Amino acid sequence: MKKAIFVAAIAAACLLSASCGGFNKMLNSNDYEAKYAAAMKYYNENSFSRASQLFENLTMYYRGKDHAENIAWYYAQSLRKGGDNYMAAYQYKRFARQYPYSNKLEEALFYSAYCVYVDSPDYGLDQSMTKDAIEEFEMFAERYPRSTRLPEVNKCLDELRAKLTKKDYEIAYGYYYIEEYRAAYESFKQFLNLYPEAPQREEAMYYMLDASYRYAINSREDKKYERLQQVVNDFERFSSSFADSKRMSKAQDIYTKTRAEMAKMTAS
Repeated sequence: MKKAIFVAAIAAACLLSASCGGFNKMLNSNDYEAKYAAAMKYYNENSFSRASQLFENLTMYYRGKDHAENIAWYYAQSLRKGGDNYMAAYQYKRFARQYPYSNKLEEALFYSAYCVYVDSPDYGLDQSMTKDAIEEFEMFAERYPRSTRLPEVNKCLDELRAKLTKKDYEIAYGYYYIEEYRAAYESFKQFLNLYPEAPQREEAMYYMLDASYRYAINSREDKKYERLQQVVNDFERFSSSFADSKRMSKAQDIYTKTRAEMAKMTAS
């Protein structure tokens, strides 16, 4: 049994070696037509890593010649289907620049955005790539308002914007958590201006109110009354927006304490 397994392993290794040898020979060949045919064969067999290497190798030779557009297209496709979204996005953009009248232009612009979307990281990490994907999808939607891909574009945009929303909310809440109440207040205020329909809007308004109170109550005397008045304004906005909020009793308590402090300052 062990001998049979060993023989099978040796046979597989030999086949792999022969296969690799054949591929390397083709990669270094000067028969570019045969190399192009091999690249297409590997692509159609879903061997995208080998296909992309051959298409890359062919790019310079066929520049301005027959097959050039096809090679550029399938090179980008091979990279994307092989999982290299970063390089695929670059090649789709390059394709769009080189072949602005191609019948594949719309698809290239979609995939250049889509590859960036796929590589967009979790909301806890830097969101530069998320913003880039949003910008590219928005440009695509503006350029192709009747595209059949718009439902998918809008779905991706919703996911990307939700990621940014969550990121900015967590930043604001982070300031609140470490008791940096002025920074928390300003961050929540900016968050609410940027994302008027955010699912975290109620929480953001409550924490902004609480941060406003905590910042005001610890202010120096010449600034205190003005800042307490801001707390009152923030409470009124919160109560008018979320009258049935589960946080209303806590918000009302903040309002009551704020009014009491203002009355005390007026009386003294």
